[in-house]
Amino acid sequence: MEINAPIQRKVAIIGSGLIGQNWAMLFASAGYQTSMYDVEPGQLQRALEGTRNQLTKYEQKGFLKGTGTAEEQAERISGTGSLQECLNGAFYVQECVPENLELKQKVFRELDALVGNDVILASSSSCLCASMIADGLAHMQNVLVAHPINPPYFVPLVEIVPAPFTSPDVVVKVRDLMKAIGQAPITLQRECLGFALNRIQYACINECWNMYKTGLLSAADIDSLCTNGLGMRYAFIGPLETMHLNANGIKDYCERYAQGAVRVQEETFHQIPVLYDTPTAEKIQDDWAISLPLQKLPERRAWRDNMLAKLSKLKSDEKSAENEELK
Repeated sequence: MEINAPIQRKVAIIGSGLIGQNWAMLFASAGYQTSMYDVEPGQLQRALEGTRNQLTKYEQKGFLKGTGTAEEQAERISGTGSLQECLNGAFYVQECVPENLELKQKVFRELDALVGNDVILASSSSCLCASMIADGLAHMQNVLVAHPINPPYFVPLVEIVPAPFTSPDVVVKVRDLMKAIGQAPITLQRECLGFALNRIQYACINECWNMYKTGLLSAADIDSLCTNGLGMRYAFIGPLETMHLNANGIKDYCERYAQGAVRVQEETFHQIPVLYDTPTAEKIQDDWAISLPLQKLPERRAWRDNMLAKLSKLKSDEKSAENEELK
């Protein structure tokens, strides 16, 4: 299956919520004709209007990705209430329905009955494995998880998680496709609950939860620890490279600091799993009541996405400059 001529190729997006809209804009930015399907006509119309408006805003702010103007990219995105029409001519399908196992199983059974043998079926699931969703389907060898990180348009990581029955050729093709639309794919060598990003995220939240619950830090200071400390560093290098740079290589780091890290963990870490309990959650929410009450969450999410857009552009510009220096 060739994926090098995007203008002539079509992808299908199943579900037109925010994740589906982000996928549609990403594929359209790379030149793919993109069809969104939704059972709710009103939601579908809002999604088409939303993608067009977002692309226009991104163009105005200098955040637009890929090829063509915002208008040209918007014209590559269509919508339909017919699943068959959405799938006609598509070589790749990205499922974006809510994280509900029974719903995803139902959707994949419907897809399985309508697609040919060479169509790739990917789920946007954030925790559910492909083997839980598609085991026993006629085309299960073409099924895997391609998990985006919210918001996908500005956070490029995609976790590719094959099931034991997924064809290795499909894994390679999806990884190549993700690169072609400007994303940064990683490939898990086997299925596991939570995949990779959520496992690291949960470990971070666990310690934040414990520090708050034991009264070590306030909620605001815990977040500051990340945004003004770890987050700034990890936006450009990961924890393993950090170890490598903070000593004379990672081997030297471990020889210097490994025993100290063990002592810290033995003295301070709580046994897992850590339950994110409601009483503690209520206290944290009360701490945010003045600076970030619930009614301000949409405004804050928009601010978050705008800041991620700026960071994404900065990293893209830096990468382009580095590539120019290497020429």
